[in-house]
Parts: sequence; C-alpha cells; structure tokens
Amino acid sequence: MLLGLTIRDVVLIERLSLAFRPGLCVLTGETGAGKSILMDALALALGRRADASLVRPGAEQAAVAAEFAVGGNHPASAILDKAGIATDLSGTIVLRRIVTADGRSRAFVNDEPASVGLLRELGDNLVEIQGQGEQRGLLDPATHRELLDAFAEHEVRPAGLASLWHDWRAAQEAAAEAARRLAEARAEEDLLRHEKAELDALAPEGDEEDQLATRRTLLQNAERIGEAVSEAAAELGGESDGEGGAQRALARALRRLERTRDRAQGLLDNAIAAAERAANETTEALALLNVAGHALDLDPRALEQVEERLFALRALARKHNVAVADLPRLHEAVGTRLAAIETGAEGVVALEKTAATARARYIAAAASVTRAREKAARRLDAAITAELKPLRLDKARFRTVLSPLAETDWGEHGCERVHFEVATNPGAPFGALAKIASGGELSRFMLALKLVLAGTSSVPTLIFDEVDSGIGGAVAAAVGERLQRLGSRLQVLVVTHSPQVAARGAHHWRVAKKQGQQATITSVEELDPDTRQEEIARMLSGSTITAEARAAAASLIAGARP
Repeated sequence: MLLGLTIRDVVLIERLSLAFRPGLCVLTGETGAGKSILMDALALALGRRADASLVRPGAEQAAVAAEFAVGGNHPASAILDKAGIATDLSGTIVLRRIVTADGRSRAFVNDEPASVGLLRELGDNLVEIQGQGEQRGLLDPATHRELLDAFAEHEVRPAGLASLWHDWRAAQEAAAEAARRLAEARAEEDLLRHEKAELDALAPEGDEEDQLATRRTLLQNAERIGEAVSEAAAELGGESDGEGGAQRALARALRRLERTRDRAQGLLDNAIAAAERAANETTEALALLNVAGHALDLDPRALEQVEERLFALRALARKHNVAVADLPRLHEAVGTRLAAIETGAEGVVALEKTAATARARYIAAAASVTRAREKAARRLDAAITAELKPLRLDKARFRTVLSPLAETDWGEHGCERVHFEVATNPGAPFGALAKIASGGELSRFMLALKLVLAGTSSVPTLIFDEVDSGIGGAVAAAVGERLQRLGSRLQVLVVTHSPQVAARGAHHWRVAKKQGQQATITSVEELDPDTRQEEIARMLSGSTITAEARAAAASLIAGARP
C-alpha cells in the first residue's frame, strides 16, 4: 500500500508531502490544477522515464519519494533480497528519484543507490496505473495468461506443468546427446576396429616395458657373462690349473683332517666343520654356475625377438601419445567404445522411449490445464460482461482468446497463448484492449477487469486516471460504486472530475493552483467532511456554488456510504 508521497520542485509543485490510507482515495480539482503532475511525479518514483521538463523552473533538481508498506511474502521483498538491499524492519519500501535540470537521473531504494530498472521492477509490483497512455498491467498481453491462471482452478497446477515440461526437455536432451555420441562413435568405428586389432595382436601388459628392457640388457651381455661363468666353474672344478681346483683341494684336506680327528681330542672339530661347509658351498656354487651357464645358452634370435617386441610396444605408445604402461588401459577403452557402439543403438532407443513418455505426460497435463483455462475463460468473460452494461459499455464485447502454439513454442506454461480482446461496437472486429478502446472506454474496461480479477493480483495499489472521462449521471454513479467496492479489497487512488465518483471516496484530496509571490504553484489539501461537501458542490455547479448544489452534494455523500 502507498503510505506517502513526497515531491520537491516538480513542475508547479514546490514542496508537497501527502499521507495516504487504505480504501478509495479520490483526488479532485479544476482542469489544469496539477492533478496530472501528481501522477507524473509518482510515475517518476516508480521508474518511468525521466525528463528535464519535470524540474520546476529555477530549481536545480526535482525529487520524488514514494513510501510503501508491504508484507513479508510480497514479491517486492524477494526483489530486494535478490538485489542485496535490506528491507526496513517496519516492512516499508521507499523509492526515490532525483532528476537534475540537465536531465540526468539518479534512483534510490531504501536510501541505497539503485538502477532505474530495479526501481521500475519494484514499481510494477507495488502500483498499477490505469490511464490513457499506460500500456502496462492489464494492457500488457504478457500478463494475461498469469491472470487467467490465477482466476482458474486447475486440475493440474501450472507449477506441476512446468515440472513436467522440464522433465520432458531433460529427457529430450539426454536422448539427443546419446544419439550424437553414437553418431560420432560410428563415424570412427573403422578406426577403432583397426586400433583394437593392433592392440589385440600385441596384447600389452602393464609392466612389460621394464621387463623387456631388463631382459634386453641381459641378452646384450650374455656372451661376456657366459665367459665369466665358464672361467669360474673351471677354477672351482680344477679344470684350469690341472690340480683339481678348489673342490678337490677341500676334499683332500678333509680326508687328512678326518684321519687325525681322534688323536686331536676335539681340537680339529671346528676346522673340520668349516671345511665341510666350504666344500658344500663350493659344490652348490658349481651347480648354480652350471644352471647359469645353461640359462645363457639361448636361441641366437632371443635378443632380436625381445628388441622387436619392445620397439613395437614403444612405437604403438607413440602413435597413441600414451606411455607404454598405459597401453593396456587404452586397449580396454577402445574395446569399451566398440562395445558401446554395438549396444549404443539400444541405449538411444531406450532414452527416446523415456523422452516420448515424458512428452506424453506433459501433453496430458497441458491438455488438462488448457481445459481448465477454457472453462475459466468462459467464467471470466461472463463476469466481465456483467460489469460492462452498468458502465455504459453494454454494446461492447469482451473475450479471452486461447491461441494454440506450435510444438516448437510449447513451454513450461502450456501449449497456448492467452490474451484479452474487446469489440466496442456491434459488428466491429475484436482487437487488443489498448488498440480498440478509447481513453474513457479503456478506463472502464480496466475497472471491470480489476473488479473481477482483484483477488488474483499481488499489486496492492491501483490508480485510475480520469476513469470517468466522457460519462456522467447513472454511469458515473455506477463507476463510483464499483471503485468503492474495489477499494474495500485494494488501495485505490482515482483522479476524477465526477461528483458521483468523488462522493464514494473514503478519503478526499483537492488539488488547486495558487498564485504565489513569484510563481504559480500547485497545492494539495486533504478535505474534512465540510470542505469535502463544498468541493463536491463545486464539481456539481461550477464556480458559483448554490444551496441546491450543496444539498445535492450532501445527498450524494449520504447515498455513497457503504
């Protein structure tokens, strides 16, 4: 709700502070008094376009501040949180705008610098202005689907429909991605099969390079090692010196020691034991040298075979830009990719089936939402039509149009576009509200729409600018009664020239233009019961207020009490 409006140096307004209250608030005054200036000033605070012409002549800048009270669940609170601006503890939001004489503009929200875009976004959620030249709110077709959904009672809620749409989109994307990967894999299938054949032929093992390199070094030195083995065996076996070697020498020594063991009284026992161990070790050494010699007695092609495999593994690793140790993993990966190609088609089919199922669920939910919207549209059209006749729009027709969308345009909100159309005369074609209705008709259409849709909008303040244009008598009384009814649910501000409308106001302000010492200024005065009756009498009779006009004003006020 709009709590207050403070204006400084805007056109004819020098300094002005207004405090507003709930219900129907009316602003009256003679033509040219400055009522439109008030609306322009408020629009400036709501983020509308700034213009240097708004700055009062002789002033350096114009400033406007609008204060609002909102609940914690109001969308404006979420907008502030997203923008990182703290909400006042009292739950108020202050929108402030400054325009300098050279046309530059600055915006503030709760005294923090803000963009004009943020000001406008907040303003759209706090105030809706219905008047000539305003193409926002109900006049914006982008809002019509949301309004109809709020009016309808859906079997499948729009939020559930959005979830099903996102599920379908995700399933579609998964199937498309799988199909893309399969197509890419098939494009390189021949290459993969060739690579697998090469890897199958080599069958690489993880630590094979180190083993082959060690084996190669051994084979390269086999001749020299063999010579050393033969020479050592000859030395131990006695073949090199002709005297029997170490093995026979140890045997002879043991025989001599054994012959004297008994006479030595144990003195030779340790020596004999050591000689026996030496003899045994020598025998074992000879045996191991024989084994080594046989191991070195290889196929002459062994070295060539080892080198061929080692070089083949290294060449394949270079080809695939991996280490030799990674060839087994590459082998496995190539096999997996080929297996995926063989089974990928089945996977794509399964994902496409999932996507088709998700699509069917979305279509079923969307059809349910469409049926609910069609039913709600008929109720909405009937309700608004019932409001048009008392507003002297009995020949006008209103309809809610649901236009089916191509599948490529389906979305989280369903399969149709929703917009409101009117035809103001019999036989005339239907068209958009803003294009078909005249200024006065448009305001009355907006009033009828707002009466029916009042419970569906989160915007707490509604402003009608000259909703009574071109009407009078019973029609003006009907407009006033409906504004009063609307004011019981929302805060309604109406700029009016109609005494029948003004008499319905819960609060009344008079806008007047006064000649100051140096310039003409606009002032605004809140009226008490007596001054209010006088103002309505003026609206009835003109500049000369008669007793009859005062009596008629009193009668209007009395008859307007709820």
